[in-house]
Amino acid sequence: MSLRQLQWPWFAILARTGREKSTTLLLENLGYQCFLPVSKSRRQWSDRIKELEVPLFPGYLFCRMNPHNRLPVLQTPGVIQIVGVGKSPIAVEEEEISAIQRAEKSGLSVMPWPYLKVGHVARIEDGPLSGLTGIVVKIKSGLKLVLSVTLLQRSVAVEVDRHWLSVHPNGGPSAFRDATDSETPVDPAHLSGAQVFANKLVEAD
Repeated sequence: MSLRQLQWPWFAILARTGREKSTTLLLENLGYQCFLPVSKSRRQWSDRIKELEVPLFPGYLFCRMNPHNRLPVLQTPGVIQIVGVGKSPIAVEEEEISAIQRAEKSGLSVMPWPYLKVGHVARIEDGPLSGLTGIVVKIKSGLKLVLSVTLLQRSVAVEVDRHWLSVHPNGGPSAFRDATDSETPVDPAHLSGAQVFANKLVEAD
């Protein structure tokens, strides 16, 4: 039975910055199931348009592995350590990885975001992210659903349509939707910092 057939939990792997992709490929060649969340953008060069992929969690990738047989992972070039407490790896929540995989495959714009632990929680009832739950924040361009990896205390944000949010059984707008029309409990400085970071990743058309 191959390693891919074993549904071990997901673990976060700290990798050397800039080598996340090559490290992921090496682990996959060893038979591990890996996930490297990336943000895709198109950049105009003098003679062509090039698509770039930038890790959504710089310095990290995710790997399904047997925590009791982690030496092959630790010996893989580019791997620094497996995230945990001391020498004990801690698994990442399956639902958190699934949500980020859904967001990445949705075709919607996804970008790094300041880690949020408290905010207006909403469930997406329509669109490509239907069924996902996360914190919704309102910015000038619209609404974003913030998805987090609690272990890393890092988040990503994906653009959503307000009509995708859940509604009350009586047909009226939910508290989640109303909350997006008022101030959300997010430090504006953090949002500004996230936007600056995102702008560095994507060159405007």
